[in-house]
Amino acid sequence: MPKLRVQSFSVSLDGYGAGPSQDLQNPLGIRGPELMEWLFHTRMWLNMSGQGAGETGVDNRLAEQGFDCVGAWILGRNMFGPVRGPWPDDSWKGWWGDEPPYHTPVFVLTHHPRAPLAMAGGTEFRFVTEGIHAALEQAKAAAGGRDVRLGGGVSTVRQYLGAGLIDELHLAVRPVLLGAGEHLFQGLDLPALGYECSESVAGERATHMFLRKRP
Repeated sequence: MPKLRVQSFSVSLDGYGAGPSQDLQNPLGIRGPELMEWLFHTRMWLNMSGQGAGETGVDNRLAEQGFDCVGAWILGRNMFGPVRGPWPDDSWKGWWGDEPPYHTPVFVLTHHPRAPLAMAGGTEFRFVTEGIHAALEQAKAAAGGRDVRLGGGVSTVRQYLGAGLIDELHLAVRPVLLGAGEHLFQGLDLPALGYECSESVAGERATHMFLRKRP
């Protein structure tokens, strides 16, 4: 059965998935890039960003697995861009240039309608104003029997967790303390929501924790 998966989602040791003061210059918040340091050295990331070879260890293997059997994505609006409020125009096309890394339909949660945006490489951003359940229903229909990957950000993952809709959650826990920012689990009782930790794998620069929803 197709799943809703969170993959390679980076968090600090004290539970923050983004730093404070996110803006155009700091899309992950202040000190947010420290959370992603494990990914920046992998072959997958360096190939994706056109920088050549990278490391091929555990971190890379798990990052690559995050793209297996994915037929659609869901993103919160902040993951698409820094624009707030009604869309002033269609000039903002995401953080990733002309060819984003998704290569599937991507459903962007927003309160403000916008026409679908087709990009090079098969990515098409579709903007959903009806909420998280509608986005998941549309993404599953578009995925063609494959899984849906939930890309974040923190608020979006929290909403889907709180609703018990995520089937699998892969966290890359970095050995850093942020002290402030967006906390992933604050106020969420994961055991009561049906989640358990099923696996822990030590990588080169992160510890990979896998949570699954109990049947």
